[in-house]
Amino acid sequence: MAKGMGGNMGNMMKQVAKMQRKMEEMQAELADKQVEGTAGGGMVKVTATGAQEIIAIKIEKEVVNPDDVEMLEDLILSAVNQAKEKAAELQSELMGSVTGGLNIPGMPF
Repeated sequence: MAKGMGGNMGNMMKQVAKMQRKMEEMQAELADKQVEGTAGGGMVKVTATGAQEIIAIKIEKEVVNPDDVEMLEDLILSAVNQAKEKAAELQSELMGSVTGGLNIPGMPF
């Protein structure tokens, strides 16, 4: 190993540790942020955290029809998927600012 390589490795390890701390901060921030998915013109609303945890589902009485449960299921599924998609976009946006757009293997962002 060349004499200067140790310093470069040390600097790289410091940068990795700094990035890891930033990512931990961003993950905490994502857990505090909320996004909303809707379906049926807002009749079904799903709230998720930026970490993609579903935290609330609101269903207006008008869409609850015992004769058409399948439609309600589809609306819920659509709103959940929309909320998760928005959360994933938020994750990508925030984490991209930490990683500088690097494609790091094993990172879900």
